[in-house]
Amino acid sequence: MPESTSPPIENVLETSEARRATGNVTSALIERTGFEPPKCKVFHAPYTTLETDDTYTFRIDREAKTKLSGIIGNRVQRVVETDNPAHRESYEKPRKIGIVFSGGPAPGGHNVIAGLFDAAKKANPDSTIYGFLMGPDGIIENEAIELTRDTVDRYRNIGGFSMIKTGRTKIDTPQKMTLSRQTCRHLGLNALVVVGGDDSNTNAAFLAQEMLADGIQVIGVPKTIDGDIQVRDDAGNVLCAMSFGFHSAARAFAGAISNLCTDGSSDVKYWHICKVMGRVASHLALEVALQTHANMTFIGEELADYVDTARLERAEKTGTIDYTAYGMTLRNLSRVICEGIVRRAAVGKNYGVMVIPEGILEFINEIQIFIVKLNTIIAEYNATHDVSFHQDFPLLADKLEYLRRLAQRSRDESAFTVWNTRDEDLFNDIPDFFQEGLLMERDSHGNFPFSQVETEKVLMDLVKDYLKILQEQGHYRIGIRRDYFIKTLRAGGMDPETYGHVLFSNWEDGEYLLMKADIISLKTLKQALLKEDAMEEGREIPPPIQKIYKKSVPDFKIQTHFYGYDGRGSDPTYFDCLYTYNLGLTVFSLIANGATGQMAAIKNLEHALSDWEPIGIPIAPLMHLEERKGKLALVIERSIVDLEAVAFQAVKANRESWLAAFPGEDNYRHPGPVRLSSEIDESRPLTLLLNALSRRSMDV
Repeated sequence: MPESTSPPIENVLETSEARRATGNVTSALIERTGFEPPKCKVFHAPYTTLETDDTYTFRIDREAKTKLSGIIGNRVQRVVETDNPAHRESYEKPRKIGIVFSGGPAPGGHNVIAGLFDAAKKANPDSTIYGFLMGPDGIIENEAIELTRDTVDRYRNIGGFSMIKTGRTKIDTPQKMTLSRQTCRHLGLNALVVVGGDDSNTNAAFLAQEMLADGIQVIGVPKTIDGDIQVRDDAGNVLCAMSFGFHSAARAFAGAISNLCTDGSSDVKYWHICKVMGRVASHLALEVALQTHANMTFIGEELADYVDTARLERAEKTGTIDYTAYGMTLRNLSRVICEGIVRRAAVGKNYGVMVIPEGILEFINEIQIFIVKLNTIIAEYNATHDVSFHQDFPLLADKLEYLRRLAQRSRDESAFTVWNTRDEDLFNDIPDFFQEGLLMERDSHGNFPFSQVETEKVLMDLVKDYLKILQEQGHYRIGIRRDYFIKTLRAGGMDPETYGHVLFSNWEDGEYLLMKADIISLKTLKQALLKEDAMEEGREIPPPIQKIYKKSVPDFKIQTHFYGYDGRGSDPTYFDCLYTYNLGLTVFSLIANGATGQMAAIKNLEHALSDWEPIGIPIAPLMHLEERKGKLALVIERSIVDLEAVAFQAVKANRESWLAAFPGEDNYRHPGPVRLSSEIDESRPLTLLLNALSRRSMDV
């Protein structure tokens, strides 16, 4: 064998081509970090100032007024341009500003830092920006780094919070607050910027109140991929239409789910069950539905709003009110899913894509009732016995037997209603593993740990059980293309007309032929053929007929997917790059003009950049008392999907079209890849654009 004349491998790996191929820096990364997001018109001025806008009003919570007295009187402030030389000295003085990421990552966070950094350095190159490491713990423990231009430049337009990391610690005790104040004083900070969700901006308000005496300003920035920070005043005027990161995450999810739509319609054998993040609100599921036209999408808020009119009518006839008719049950939801699956199978589409929000079970009325009732049962048992409920009943079978005894008691004692026979029946419909989950030990606050539940498994186990029943009843069948049936029988030397009448319920007019309901096995198939004299006694079923029958028998297969961490770690879209960079510029304008206790925001996001209006929203007036972890606390209300808004109504109006339970192509939409271009990339969240249409029509 001749000796190899190839150069040594180490020499090959040292070539510039090999180093580029195996290095960390890609052409896409170079393009991203080099992209300069356009700025709002106001930020092209030499300086900015703030104008109070009293047209927006808020209902002030009494508790917020008491605990946040120093900032409760804040008003909405508009960032406006100025070239007044008298403003120059205060605007351009050197500052020390700290910034922290709080909570889960969201695409665009690095651009908030970049915008703040650029604006601060432009005003005065001697200004210093500190990044607190690992979230609020960095403030508490005085773990911070000075951010340099080299550091900031490496992360421009890049996803994640990798520059300074993040964490979920809350500064919610006097000790943590004291340590945080000490850190800010030690660093000589003029201002602290908190980038986070509803809890984090709540934290920002309390920090602003606590640090008033120190002269340290605190500004919040709305971040969450869930899209549940949407700020309106009492009159419904939109101040913050969307938190940053939502669009990028939704587009990342939509891209992956669109690929599954393509795969499903290619391989035609799987139902892809796609769970997307969104525990409290279904904004992401709604946006993904609009982006992809998945065959079925369930919006939690709609399920909570469901009314079973048939059950109400039955109760009315007896002169009673059936309160359990309000809200979707798990059984009903599984039936709705099965109906869509069966209808698609009937036209030859035993595949599809379904989207559900992560928190769908929290919107199921019966699940909430179960949790409340089981919490009561467990708490009452623990209060009246020396041994805890979970010690006395360690196995699921033991717990279920105890519940059965309670249901029996409700039959014997009409006054005993905590667990009745209807509860027992509904609970028995639930898969064993979910029963066990609902009966698991509560957390330290007595709350049910929803995050430990495999939502999609709960639903699909019920769906599989009911599909099996429908299949046994002859209702779940795969439709056979008429021309395929005719071709197959003719190839076998058989008359399609003769056998078509015997086999199919819709032979006269069906484009997709459905096997008769009583033909549910080869045995019943043979009986049908014999009954119609289409086959002689003692003969085997002709192979072409067997082939057609087997093709009509559905094999329900699913693939489950969870979309969460991949989306929140994606690179920001063109929209989020612009949005977050301008949020950073807004933060500096608020700081430079003396604001504190404000949330940086931008109005008119649904319009072109030329119409964007940077503002500061007062955080304290947004807060109200709400039960969190078993106790009342001041929080910012999370925004849920508005069922009257155009975005939801658009999904509702297109359900039949997107289910595509008809012959022909599916109506899938291909959103395409995420790129840094306003012409190629989807320029705005579709929910944002659609909901703005109704507001625009009202203004005309």
